[in-house]
Amino acid sequence: MKVAVLLSGGLDSTTALYWAHTHHEVVCALSFDYGSNHAARELECARWQAQKLGVPYHEIDIRAISAHLQSALLSGADAIPAADYAEDNLKQTVVPFRNGIFLAIAAGIAESNGAEGIVIAAHGGDHALYPDCREDFMNAMASAISLGTYAELHILRPFINNTKGEITAMGAAMGVDYAHTYSCYCGGVKHCGQCATCRERKESFEAAGVPDPTVYAN
Repeated sequence: MKVAVLLSGGLDSTTALYWAHTHHEVVCALSFDYGSNHAARELECARWQAQKLGVPYHEIDIRAISAHLQSALLSGADAIPAADYAEDNLKQTVVPFRNGIFLAIAAGIAESNGAEGIVIAAHGGDHALYPDCREDFMNAMASAISLGTYAELHILRPFINNTKGEITAMGAAMGVDYAHTYSCYCGGVKHCGQCATCRERKESFEAAGVPDPTVYAN
């Protein structure tokens, strides 16, 4: 199947890119600059990974949209809670309807590039507090995109039943260079090591039994 891949430059989406490259024909990788604290670091990694695999890469600037959204991810590193994924911390990092915005734009670009499907790295560990990660939302969005495109685009979620540790193990087996991925919500040169995403990143390598190449500030 010809597919477009949503590629943030993080651990999960980079693994999804390698999975798609292994199992399908990747017509393009799509990254979105939505003005997050960590956009520059993530997008640098996304470009590197796409180039390594020889995949056409498109970076879409939607900062004009995100300027109207409220989230700690858009408010500077000081706004990021340095704690585990408790409910109150999670709510601060929600970017309203982010996956919906990404998928809607991706559908048009994917169909324009001859794709039959869109790969997104949603996984079994995604937090239920994020409305646009829930099964009912994803199923509804998949139906809407299929109905709204001549190609009847499919939404592929290869990791929906996997944990982040399992995804990391799969990526390592496929040769993913995780040193060129970025997860930290604070956006520093080094991963902070304290925010919830850094903690999950560390835990995923530990669970996978894979050496963590990340340089952490703490």
